Amino acid sequence: QVQLVESGGGLVQAGGSLRLSCAASGRTFSTYVMAWFRQAPGKEREFLADITWSAGRTNYADSVKGRFTISRDTAQNTVYLQMNSLKPEDTAVYYCAARNGFQYRETVRYDYWGQGTQVTVSS
Repeated sequence: QVQLVESGGGLVQAGGSLRLSCAASGRTFSTYVMAWFRQAPGKEREFLADITWSAGRTNYADSVKGRFTISRDTAQNTVYLQMNSLKPEDTAVYYCAARNGFQYRETVRYDYWGQGTQVTVSS
């Protein structure tokens, strides 16, 4: 069974940076796509970025392009989300997700989810 465990969230001032980690276990991920989503109170879960495990091919939502960077360490089975120039509107619970196959942005396409980590950006 795939397990995803996020870490690295916290409180940061506007303009600051955070790096989220997602430790993945349970199987070989060579054909998997790993993604980051977030959900703010009262809002739908939002796609941020994804990366293919093997080739490292990435996609980003327009809202975070140029500020957030997704990466993976295949030796450590870990996916990262480097977040720079954070804004108060980035405040949300951030989730790591995984699926086997192609890259998609829709939440329903993802089979495995972590428990989430809270990111709060103060103004």
